[in-house]
Amino acid sequence: MNLKELEKLREQSTGRMLPDRAMLTVGMGTCGIGNGAAGIYELLQQAINSRKLAVELKPVGCFGFCAAEPLVIAYLPGEALRVYGRVNLKIAKQVLDSLAEGRFYRRHILCSIPEWDHHTAFFEYGKAPGNIPVWNDLAFFKGQKKLVLRNAGFINPESIDDYIAIGGYRSLAHVLEGMRPADVVEEVTAAKMRGRGGAGFPTGVKWSLMLQQQAPQKYIICNADEGDPGAYMNRNEIESDPHSVLEGMMIGAYAMGASLGIAYVRAEYPLAVQRFKLAIEQAAARGLMGDNIMNSGFSFRCEVVEGAGAFVCGEETALIASVEGRAGRPAPRPPYPAAKGLYGCPTNINNVETWCNIPLIIEKGSGWFLQTGTEKSPGTKVFSLVGKVKNTGLVEVPLGTSLEQFVYDIGEGTGTSKRVKAVQTGGPSGGCIPAAHFKAAVDYESLASLGAIMGSGGMVVMDQDNCMVDVARYFLEFNSAESCGKCTPCREGLSQALAVLTRICNGQGTMADLNMLELLSSTIKDTALCGLGQTAPNPILTTLRYFRHEYEEHIIEKRCHAGVCERLFMALCENSCPMHMNIPGYIELIKEDRIEDAFELTLRDNPLPGTIGRICHFHCQMRCRRDMLDEPVAQGEVHRYLADTMYKLGNEERIYKKLLDEKLPSTGKRIAIVGAGPAGLTAAFYLLRLGHDVTIYDAFEKPGGVLRYGIPQYRLPHQVLDKETELIARLGARFEMGKRLGTDFRLHELKGDFDAVYLAFGAWKELPLNIPGEEAEGVFPGTELLRQLSEGRLPEMGRRVAVVGAGNVAIDAARSLWRYGKEVTIVYRRDKCSMPANHSEIAESEAEQIQFRFMSAPVEVLVNAAGRVRGLKIELMTCGGIDASGRRKPIATGKFDRLDCDAVVVAIGEGVDNSIVDEISTGRSGTVEINAFTGQTNLPKVFAGGDAVTGPSTAAEAMGMAKKAAASIDEYLMGQKRFDRLFRRFVYRNTIPPHPVKTPKNVSYKLAVKDRNRNFLEVDGGYTGLQARAEVNRCLRCDVHL
Repeated sequence: MNLKELEKLREQSTGRMLPDRAMLTVGMGTCGIGNGAAGIYELLQQAINSRKLAVELKPVGCFGFCAAEPLVIAYLPGEALRVYGRVNLKIAKQVLDSLAEGRFYRRHILCSIPEWDHHTAFFEYGKAPGNIPVWNDLAFFKGQKKLVLRNAGFINPESIDDYIAIGGYRSLAHVLEGMRPADVVEEVTAAKMRGRGGAGFPTGVKWSLMLQQQAPQKYIICNADEGDPGAYMNRNEIESDPHSVLEGMMIGAYAMGASLGIAYVRAEYPLAVQRFKLAIEQAAARGLMGDNIMNSGFSFRCEVVEGAGAFVCGEETALIASVEGRAGRPAPRPPYPAAKGLYGCPTNINNVETWCNIPLIIEKGSGWFLQTGTEKSPGTKVFSLVGKVKNTGLVEVPLGTSLEQFVYDIGEGTGTSKRVKAVQTGGPSGGCIPAAHFKAAVDYESLASLGAIMGSGGMVVMDQDNCMVDVARYFLEFNSAESCGKCTPCREGLSQALAVLTRICNGQGTMADLNMLELLSSTIKDTALCGLGQTAPNPILTTLRYFRHEYEEHIIEKRCHAGVCERLFMALCENSCPMHMNIPGYIELIKEDRIEDAFELTLRDNPLPGTIGRICHFHCQMRCRRDMLDEPVAQGEVHRYLADTMYKLGNEERIYKKLLDEKLPSTGKRIAIVGAGPAGLTAAFYLLRLGHDVTIYDAFEKPGGVLRYGIPQYRLPHQVLDKETELIARLGARFEMGKRLGTDFRLHELKGDFDAVYLAFGAWKELPLNIPGEEAEGVFPGTELLRQLSEGRLPEMGRRVAVVGAGNVAIDAARSLWRYGKEVTIVYRRDKCSMPANHSEIAESEAEQIQFRFMSAPVEVLVNAAGRVRGLKIELMTCGGIDASGRRKPIATGKFDRLDCDAVVVAIGEGVDNSIVDEISTGRSGTVEINAFTGQTNLPKVFAGGDAVTGPSTAAEAMGMAKKAAASIDEYLMGQKRFDRLFRRFVYRNTIPPHPVKTPKNVSYKLAVKDRNRNFLEVDGGYTGLQARAEVNRCLRCDVHL
């Protein structure tokens, strides 16, 4: 066969890609088969045969979008292809039935493909329908450029005729008929192609070294020993397009003077092995492999060697040893394989993806190849995007693409409300890169500067539920187990580092362990024999570099906030609660009908149980394992029920008396607390019980802070708050109300008069819109408006009100104004699902018929001649890709609208007024900087917590910080740890429900909408006794370890 004959065969085979009748293709890669593609293919085949339909059926490789598997593509002559995603047997039958009638099934269409560029051939299928997105308009494919994966999902990988139809083996023919070996090497060198196996060594340089070797026998090897957890690029490339790999190897063999090729494929890839062997047989049968190929004098044969799965055999000298039948252990270099490799002969080893690129470089030229990627790293790279990401699959993009594009544009974030925390690149020997560095380009140099590596292309996305210490331990455990044991640094060093990490994960680590990990890691990197050992410490070094605080939390707090290291927490609900309430404990005590004990246990962990049970964000529910069965347990509703029940019966006095009687003897230490909000009240509750003298200063007239002046009474009645703050007064707190820091007293005065100071002032500084007209009469800050309404004062504002924002302040303001008879419209620049407010509050605002203007960004407050608000000019937005918050970006359209209104409430966020604490170190956002574990500021006797430190946060988060700070203040003053004296052990049953069944969450009574207008009666009636007992019986008791 020569080039002319090959071209003739290609023309004859074109009908395989553009048949004159209907055709269905089914993605039959391992991922598709694992999702049911084999069953779909069998169903379609049986139906076509039994009904004698004029429909062709073809198995193809993986198109890359694993999250949408199984994929079926429908073809009608002259029409754009239709791609169907997540196909099941029922959908497959409907697609076939429609196609048999000469039309496309209209449902479940993922996208259309009007044309496709294989780069060795180009096919036009038909005009794209306007109502269906084109394939590269989908978020997953947008930004991708398919060079390596150019044929995947389109050709039958088990048919050489399909490969020839798209221009296959034409590059080989060009080389054999018109290029000298040195010409080929020169072209590859000019393309600046870098090896895709991970190290990024220039392929042309590698080939030229091999070419220079004079030997009677030379070998080339395709390294398909892909062992990274979560990586499957090479597997798919062989399964979907084996002839492309084979053609690249043959071109390389000709260029370097090799006559025998070996494909080293791990045995865990049976389909890849099968298809590669078949490709070899087919090429030989067509005269494209064997002796005197195309009458060129070049002879070449190839065989497949199946690896046993040892990760170290990805290293080239270990791979060679394995092929030779020896144990797969690396050898020192030099000599390099190019001089002395397989059986002592010159050998070249390249990765699967490197070989796939070779036919393209020959076909299109090095100049064309250089147009993609970066100057130092041309071309594309295939990555397997997996983990906590919405769109998983194979992603091929130009080198230099940012991590941000991978995670947020292509992957579309986590697909949940949880934020992405980090990405692990380069497999188990790669590095963990935090979200703060996602603007970094993905190329060899940029990743190396971050402490990571490219590797073969694994990319694992992690969210806030991933513990980075455990991630490092997991990858190190893999690397340690896969160490060949030949060199001491890798064998012993990794084992010792793993032991240290395991101790830390078990809560037995010390701060000295961190120094030891860094020392061990640097020693191993510098002295290990091969790439496995030299890169194995990367997960440790990068997690220490970027997530050191998580190590410190494990060591100092003995706490894994991600909820992974199970020895460091009781249960996921307890761990996610900022106050670490013993939720399983009070739930079990209610089951045992020990209501007073349950209340006491709750009160010791949370001094405001009735308050927080009403207004908490319920962090506990976000991690409740019951959610995997039906719905999370309503833990907050339960402890609200406890408080309400005790208060109604008057039984709280017995518990209060216990706490008063337990109060430790006076220490003589005086503590000032600035702020009587949730953080200040919580700190006072514990410090008073520890025997300290506490004075609380606050600018408002009554204690409660945001709980009283920022949350309307229909959510939190003042009598509940009064009841719970009364206990703190009875414990001995002195309240100095109406006293503002910076005006009525200064921080240096407190430092002089008190032994310690705790700053717990809130974030009351409303962030401005920064638009024209914002200073007009009739524009109100949301927090200030809520404060006035809490005091029963309604400012003059007219009938129509626009509330700008979508958090709880905005919702609270809108619902409060509705109760005064106002017509309220909430204006928000994003879509509804991006609203940060509590979902329950959003639902209630809709029930109250509050109006919403989503995708609307205020650009100007319109003002009348008298200087009063008359409307709001808004720019209409459209949804863009996902941003770092996990929400859709609002994109300006340039189109505007007007909302007529008499007043505008600005509720887009709050900040901290740090001008009142000029001696304290503050961050860029104005928040107070503290030691995260003690709450101590740069001034030794001054501590801080709550919104003053974090900015606007939840009440529970502020109280959790205050609880921790109280323990630190006491230790600072007394020189010993005494905090645990405030708690007592409760004994209760530890049994798990043997056969949990699906049971919906209990729903409390809500005040009818018609009864809410013109009053601030509490809307949520709370649980009845029957509901509370039914709810606690839903708990799975995951704190019980069997």
